[in-house]
Amino acid sequence: MTSSAVLLVPALVIMATAPLGAGEFATLKEQIATARKALTNMVLYLDKRGPEQQKQVKETADAVSAHFAKLKAPAGKAAEFKELKDTWEAFKKTREKDLVPAILAGEREKYEKIGAGIQKERLDRMYALIAILEK
Repeated sequence: MTSSAVLLVPALVIMATAPLGAGEFATLKEQIATARKALTNMVLYLDKRGPEQQKQVKETADAVSAHFAKLKAPAGKAAEFKELKDTWEAFKKTREKDLVPAILAGEREKYEKIGAGIQKERLDRMYALIAILEK
């Protein structure tokens, strides 16, 4: 057996015996972070406010929503899952309806207040809920 095969076989065994859906919440967390980074870039860099960046902001948020559509609540954690999903939906709605328009209009005070206020609270809560759901 080659050295790469020696490393690959145990990895395949671990993957095959891992519970179905293991890591799905870690993936969700990464997707949320990616969506946040796309929006943060729009805030930080004036040249990142054009149609291409706006598309990226929307697509990264839509990817999170699509991932949610595939997820199910872990056993005994339906309430936490529902709260996570509801928090994401509120977070996304605020992004689309309030935050992005304020950024594009150059309303710095407004977008900073939203971003550092309710959106930060929601983001922190989502990460806390994901930590609970991953266990």
